[in-house]
Amino acid sequence: MQFQIDNMGCGGCARSVTKAIHSVDPQARVDIDLNLKRVTVESDADQSDVAAGLEVAGFPPRRAT
Repeated sequence: MQFQIDNMGCGGCARSVTKAIHSVDPQARVDIDLNLKRVTVESDADQSDVAAGLEVAGFPPRRAT
């Protein structure tokens, strides 16, 4: 699953996004591209649960196109 996170702009943001995803699925594989503001997640968790975790952490996601 991929998300676009428009307010993710630095390494600290990337760490917070990773932490938020891992709060939903500790085993998730997270790949972040800060230049594109895109997060790719490999997880068994439901996409809506991951999105909700990001929203709560202050990083509202959009579905990447």
